[in-house]
Amino acid sequence: MFFVTGTDTDSGKSHIAAALLHKARTVEKWRTLGLKPIASGCEHTADGWRNSDAKLLMSESTLTLEYDRVNPFTFEPAIAPHIAAADAGVDISPETVISALDFTQYAMADFCLMEGAGGWRLPLGNNRYLSEVVAALGLPVIIVVNMRLGALNHALLTRDVIRMDGLEVAGWVANTAGEQMARYDENLASLKQMMEVPFLGEVPHLAKPTPAAIAEYLDLTPLLQSRG
Repeated sequence: MFFVTGTDTDSGKSHIAAALLHKARTVEKWRTLGLKPIASGCEHTADGWRNSDAKLLMSESTLTLEYDRVNPFTFEPAIAPHIAAADAGVDISPETVISALDFTQYAMADFCLMEGAGGWRLPLGNNRYLSEVVAALGLPVIIVVNMRLGALNHALLTRDVIRMDGLEVAGWVANTAGEQMARYDENLASLKQMMEVPFLGEVPHLAKPTPAAIAEYLDLTPLLQSRG
């Protein structure tokens, strides 16, 4: 299992995670599973509250799980999850999040991704963070870098704090979620030189960022080696 985080909220984590799952299931023929333990910003359906990112991950998962096994904590408003949870009277402490995860089912996957919400230090309330869940599980981390002004600083700080938390950075993706930044090539070259972790691919801004389209730009090889 890998954890997918981003340099900011709009880095494109869900699209990249879905594309990695797509490549794993279509090229490697693996049993895949995508998880999103906490999500805010949901719509009400006949089946209850549903988050579009969680549904996207489920669409690229070959293992079929009940929605609440994929996304156990779902909040309607598109606000910080710890605020939404407090408003709803829901405990999302790291211990509660871990207890809601179904590891028996997750172990059936050959390739499993857990996507975070926001960036690495997502607050869960009471000075607790989602990164504590990742650290408790000892998951290797994939960083999605939003290639815009400030990307180098955000990427390096994210990498450094993950390492400070005692975790491995398994790889990173350069993702252009919006318009291409000025001096893109020079910035990407600098980031490749400074990150010093496996590079999983460079994704341009796409008019239709489907998992299949994004997967064409991604390389699973470093993750295969990590998966071992």
